Amino acid sequence: MQVSYVSEATPGRENEDFVAAGPGWVVLLDGATAPAGVESGCRHDPAWLVRRLGGWIAALLALEDGKPLPDLVAEAIKETGEAHTGTCDLQNPDSPSATVSLLRRRGEVVEWFVLADSPIVIDVGEVRVFRDDRVDHLPSYTLEGVRRSRNSPGGFWVASTKPEAAYEGLTGEVPVAGLRRAAVLSDGASRLVERFGLLEWDELLQFLDEEGPRELVRRTREAEASATGVRGKRYDDATAVLVRF
Repeated sequence: MQVSYVSEATPGRENEDFVAAGPGWVVLLDGATAPAGVESGCRHDPAWLVRRLGGWIAALLALEDGKPLPDLVAEAIKETGEAHTGTCDLQNPDSPSATVSLLRRRGEVVEWFVLADSPIVIDVGEVRVFRDDRVDHLPSYTLEGVRRSRNSPGGFWVASTKPEAAYEGLTGEVPVAGLRRAAVLSDGASRLVERFGLLEWDELLQFLDEEGPRELVRRTREAEASATGVRGKRYDDATAVLVRF
């Protein structure tokens, strides 16, 4: 695996994404920006969470102990919770949270894990997208509606304070034979497809491969700046990882 990546914060803000890579693995987290006026019960912000949680996952991946990916994520959530259980209310449903997306090569297969909406795109002669889209199908998107749905059956799951959320992630594997390249993206780096409709998934992967992660983020910033009728965040943290095999 040859890995290259860029992670760029929303202009003027702290980066709430996290990315790390090592021999045969990639980890990417995208912290959920807290809505204004919401009390999380935690003295820490999403940037703290993604650094601490992502660091634990990276350390466990680096040990190469062969544990299933959901087990690694569950262990990292547990360890992260123990790091601030004495100062923060971990029962608060608005505790800081994050997506988790992982790739790991084990022998002749590449394993993938996706929890929440940071997609993994692979090219095996055809382009396949692994994305947890449960957040796109909630019955309500009010603050209270999202709160009820977070980390609950029939809702959506994120990495926050409950280790069991790790076992709600989507997982699978693909043979290394025939696998050409892959992308691991925060939703801020998938916007040219998912928000602006300027590219299809195969075009985004081709662009990322030919022009590189930095150029993908630059083009995304151009699209954000020129967009009209924007609902929600105009800009977002953008992390793009390119993996060649």
